[in-house]
Amino acid sequence: MVVYVDLIFLTNLMIDGALIGLTAWMRQTKLVWWRWLLSAIVGALYVVMMFVPQFDFMFTFLIKFGFSLVMLSIAFGYKGLQAFTRTLGTFYIINFVAAGGILGVHYMLQSSGELFNGIWFTASGGMSFDLKIAFWFTFIIFFAVLLLFKIVQSAKRKTDRLCTYLGKVEVCIDEKVVSCTGLLDTGNQLTDPLSRMPVMVMEVALWQEWLPDSWKHRLKQESPDKLIMELDQEQFKWQDRLRLVPYRGINKGTAFMLAIKPDRVRVTMEEMTYETTKVLIGLDGGVLSSDGKYQAVIHPELVQEAASAQSTAQSAEATEKPLNVV
Repeated sequence: MVVYVDLIFLTNLMIDGALIGLTAWMRQTKLVWWRWLLSAIVGALYVVMMFVPQFDFMFTFLIKFGFSLVMLSIAFGYKGLQAFTRTLGTFYIINFVAAGGILGVHYMLQSSGELFNGIWFTASGGMSFDLKIAFWFTFIIFFAVLLLFKIVQSAKRKTDRLCTYLGKVEVCIDEKVVSCTGLLDTGNQLTDPLSRMPVMVMEVALWQEWLPDSWKHRLKQESPDKLIMELDQEQFKWQDRLRLVPYRGINKGTAFMLAIKPDRVRVTMEEMTYETTKVLIGLDGGVLSSDGKYQAVIHPELVQEAASAQSTAQSAEATEKPLNVV
């Protein structure tokens, strides 16, 4: 049998480098390139040593574990026991995911005949498996599994970041309360130019029970001022609360959004509750979130002004809470 040591070394150099790089990405740590390369070289040299009979004693659990500690120490340095332990755990989790992914794909592509031909029984009655995986198959699937793992983790991080900006929204008009999940948009600067009130956008479907039946579909296609002009033909008890708010969309000219003036709005985020009466509710005829995670876009002033008022009240040791903070 011919063994190409240089090919094995380069392959393991790439694999170890990928494992170290993904560990750094998971731990959100920036790597120094020469530390990264040196760590990968140490890992690749360890694999090459399996072909030297004099070094067969090195292939024990303690030696393998010790080499992983050396690799991580070279790549990341030692910044405390807790940080190093978390890095070590992340490194092994990624290794197990990659190894499990390779085995899973390997057995998924095998036929039943190939699978059972690799199973044999020992003299003591135990069961053993004969595992034969092609080199290029392992190489390709390894990086495919790591890429898939990174994509899944990126999606999870995005979802986690999004959740930090989600809050519970309650809008009260007369005795009616509309509740939904809202997304805090720090770049939202939509305000009513006359009253200077911030505008919080909500899906019109949430208000369908109290709005004219035709508004849900027509708000998406027709101008809101046309709908208001037709109110003479329909009975709408909140007609005096309606407003037209001008705004400029991306790559579009000035348009109008139909808004309604509530009695109060309550926003709860991260166990903090903010309440205000100086706000307008803009009605959007579409769907704000394609996956349904939120149905409203919270204006940052609804939280910032309340938080500022709360901070001022606390510093002044006020005995009563401000009106817009609960």
